[in-house]
Amino acid sequence: MKTVLSTHRACLGHETPRGHPERMERLQAVLKILESEEFQYLTRVEAPRARREALIGAHDPELVDAILGRFTELARTSGHVHLDPDTAMSAGSAEAALRAAGAVIDAVDRVMRGECDNAFCAVRPPGHHAERDRAMGFCLFNNVAIGALHARKVHGLKRIAVVDFDVHHGNGTQSIFFDEIGLFYASTHQSPLYPGTGFESEKGVADNILNVPLPAHAGSSEFRAAFCGIVLPALESFAPEFVFISAGFDAHRADPLAEMELIEDDFGWATSEICAVAGRCCQGRVVSALEGGYDLDALARSAAAHVRALMEA
Repeated sequence: MKTVLSTHRACLGHETPRGHPERMERLQAVLKILESEEFQYLTRVEAPRARREALIGAHDPELVDAILGRFTELARTSGHVHLDPDTAMSAGSAEAALRAAGAVIDAVDRVMRGECDNAFCAVRPPGHHAERDRAMGFCLFNNVAIGALHARKVHGLKRIAVVDFDVHHGNGTQSIFFDEIGLFYASTHQSPLYPGTGFESEKGVADNILNVPLPAHAGSSEFRAAFCGIVLPALESFAPEFVFISAGFDAHRADPLAEMELIEDDFGWATSEICAVAGRCCQGRVVSALEGGYDLDALARSAAAHVRALMEA
């Protein structure tokens, strides 16, 4: 299995205020562990910038233009500008966000051209909380939603799925997908927890939204049961032509922002299971993008398990 690793040094230029959990050291930890010998056969590429027309596939033009223009100018003069209490921009944030979204778009194109079987986009800022009309929850643009809508518009795909195992519900991806019959979103997440969405009753226009909330302190057995009993059968039933993974690793037992009890092997296992479904449904087409994960050691080990599973799929 040929796996692409897409990233860009500009993603380190998204500077957050002192003490903020979503900091550049997160990406540095991931990239460092992926330099080890077992990952020498990754195909490493530099993420291009996303174009405005791709961004407005998932976001209102007013939001895109504010992030790329007005908010960036404010950040240049004041150091940081807060879009909400959790989400801040620095002078380098817009460039980082363009590269993060561009990584996912480029990965889709590479998979569709047959240059690789799957890809991991090691990028920041993360994306799954960003809604059509607002940035929130550390996220500026919704990277996987942008990639999914690009796959539909440019490559003509009709049935596209996102599986999200971040500990926080991806409210942004859900809201963008909610009224789109051909877009499927499945999430396991701790509940109750930020952002306060992701109830089982949230189904989408055609049962295309699947939420599996898990309680605090849920561990491997609960997570794997949710995947085997609910998420994977629904994903296979949807019969996607392309699968995206919102790869957040903050359900790890060491993470400081949540209370689930997963270990890195759980993320590798989930990745393998998702790839197996993709292998049966869509020639193994999978693109993954980094979301959360705030304990640096746990994040690095979990990302390594995730990429290992992609390479072995």
